[in-house]
Amino acid sequence: MGKRPGKIGRASRDAAPVEPLNIVHGALPSREVILRFIAEHPQKASKRELAKAFGLKGDSRVELKHMLRDLEQEGMLQKTRKSLIRPGALPPVTVLDITTRDKDGELIARPAEWPEDQGVAPAVAIRQTSPAGRQGKGKTPVAGMGDRVVAKIFPAADRGGPAYTARIIKIIDKRRGATMGVFRTAPGGAGRLLPIERRGEEMLIDPDYTGDAKDGDLVEVEIARLGRFGLPRAKVLSVVGSVASEKAISMIAIHAHGIPHVFPQPVIDEADAARPATMSHREDWRDVPLITIDPADAKDHDDAVYAEPDPSPDNPGGVIITVAIADVSYYVRSNSALDREALKRGNSVYFPDRVVPMLPERISNDLCSLKEGVDRPALAVRMVFSKEGRKAGHTFHRIMMKSAAKLSYSNAQAAIDGKPDDKTGPMLEPILKPLWHAYEVIRRGRERRQPLELDMPERKILLKPDGTVDRVVVPPRLDAHKLIEEMMIQANVCAAETLEKKRQVLIYRVHDGPTLAKQEVLREFLATLGISLAKGGNVRANNFNGILAKAENTPHQTMVNEMVLRSQSQAIYSPENIGHFGLNLMKYAHFTSPIRRYADLIVHRALVGSLGLGEGGITPQEEAALDDIAAEISTFERRAMAAERETVDRLVAHHLSTRVGEEFKGRVSGVTKSGLFVALPDYGADGFVPISTLGTDYFIYDEAHQALSGERTGLGYRLGDDVTVKLAEAIPLAGALRFEMISEGRNMPTAVRSFHKAGRRDNRQARKMAGTRPPRGRR
Repeated sequence: MGKRPGKIGRASRDAAPVEPLNIVHGALPSREVILRFIAEHPQKASKRELAKAFGLKGDSRVELKHMLRDLEQEGMLQKTRKSLIRPGALPPVTVLDITTRDKDGELIARPAEWPEDQGVAPAVAIRQTSPAGRQGKGKTPVAGMGDRVVAKIFPAADRGGPAYTARIIKIIDKRRGATMGVFRTAPGGAGRLLPIERRGEEMLIDPDYTGDAKDGDLVEVEIARLGRFGLPRAKVLSVVGSVASEKAISMIAIHAHGIPHVFPQPVIDEADAARPATMSHREDWRDVPLITIDPADAKDHDDAVYAEPDPSPDNPGGVIITVAIADVSYYVRSNSALDREALKRGNSVYFPDRVVPMLPERISNDLCSLKEGVDRPALAVRMVFSKEGRKAGHTFHRIMMKSAAKLSYSNAQAAIDGKPDDKTGPMLEPILKPLWHAYEVIRRGRERRQPLELDMPERKILLKPDGTVDRVVVPPRLDAHKLIEEMMIQANVCAAETLEKKRQVLIYRVHDGPTLAKQEVLREFLATLGISLAKGGNVRANNFNGILAKAENTPHQTMVNEMVLRSQSQAIYSPENIGHFGLNLMKYAHFTSPIRRYADLIVHRALVGSLGLGEGGITPQEEAALDDIAAEISTFERRAMAAERETVDRLVAHHLSTRVGEEFKGRVSGVTKSGLFVALPDYGADGFVPISTLGTDYFIYDEAHQALSGERTGLGYRLGDDVTVKLAEAIPLAGALRFEMISEGRNMPTAVRSFHKAGRRDNRQARKMAGTRPPRGRR
């Protein structure tokens, strides 16, 4: 880029002729210039770098800040950690999977996670040359096929190829260029590989390369040869097991997403060598009756709670709440084998039939599990609240504790509800009732804060002993759940506040507010129901709560909750704090689950180091790498969510595969130009009704009303409609269900018909000019 004041030349990587950006150095550039600069220089797309590049100072910097905020609210820019990007663009630093080579043999990668609604993930050409111009030397790691990497992203030099190039910062995981599928025997001892992904490709396996695979086995293969004609040929690398066996369904997601699920031997050895923590640098809190409250089937217990009235005369009616969290940082030290493996995983992954843990069982289920009656090291926060639920202060402590009891949500709730058992009876007055009183106190603060209160029931799949679906249930939402949740939230706030006060860098849990573009989509939809959403970028969580309250106990309740949820941004991890919109909190960091989330482990280390609490503090190397760590664990969180969701889809599709032709009660959960998504509440999954199967009418998609309606009849379907569908096809390996609509469409509201009349006039005029007729059945 040129250095002359007042002129910024085009990026040297851009081979196509592009007119230079002619600007006046020190003057605020136009919106168009800002957007173009960000597209061409993603590595300099922060507020500070933009001000520096254009020579802005004083009031011009303030004007730039307002312009960037407006562009973000209008959906022209998106904020990712410390940078701004164009919507649909890759952030300056991202996690990539190297998937193939181009015709010249150069490596091509794609983002490890990419939203489905943004189409095909962009290709990225990998630069393997180091800054010194020497292959494999200098600071650039050399990667290969199947590797997962953190990379710096640049605009592509050749506009005829991939949209981006990338320089590798770090190799996260070296993986073979493998894929999975179901092995089917073929004549002559050969085999065929049936894909497990919806867009997968069938492959041939020569007799010499079938290994020990048998018909119906789930296998991992590598591509042996790609020809110009015919199917690709593959070689069996390993046999996972029969596709009909227990746990095979979750193994598909584990392999498809590249989730590490086998601990390397050095990690196991390091975990086995760990010894119980000592009292060094610890306070003895073993007499404090902290208890754990978890799901009945929980195998590890990483948080414990205790509450008591505040004896201080200066805080009448106040309470003291103590939250103790397993001291994982004592056992998992920075850059150890355990630490490197935990970062590769990022978090534990929870499937209906198994858990893929972040840490080995010796750590997660033993040394760091707050077992009843056993000495265990912990980090504790002692929080003081006034009777109005306002926090008066807090302190952190590194302790040795001994859990007084292990309770489940249900038996703790039963005791409070007047049905104590032999275990909870003696605990009711001294422990449980003070906990519930403390929850009533901090709930007053929550009600005043008004976080986003979505009503989206969580369904849980219960399995039979053979690993197949037994039934889908909606567990009750108890006060015991809410008590633990709110106490953990308050502990997380304390962690962020303490580290900020100590000027200690950390990883926040941040949640940006909805963009102006998403707000407008929601506003148009709500208007069709007679519900208003104020315009402007200063929307808060309580604005959405008012909308949800208006829809409560109406036929539109579920639909409105879903649309409000879709309008929200995704929470991520970041070293830069922008607050948490959904919780309506300015400072928030994950502290309460270091057994299963790497972000919490970083926060623990930061607290240990900044407060001088002994060994296991954060290192300078970690502090310098927080940007990359935050990007990685955010990606791994999305990876886990996708794997968990796909596993549920596959389990339900497998469960329903014997019921093709049957009718089911469902609800329209999504409306697109291509058709309708219909959820089956009794099964926790959904399927698709192609628009071409809805009938002979010409159906028009109305985004504002979230509807498909017939041009001729005016009958159609809206988001949230209760419908009856017939199962036409179930593809278990892909987790796909296809339905046929049985229910007749209903009369669309007047506003929808008016929209269609205008649309028909435009369509007739366009067809008259083009000399065409509309296709039957779909648009």
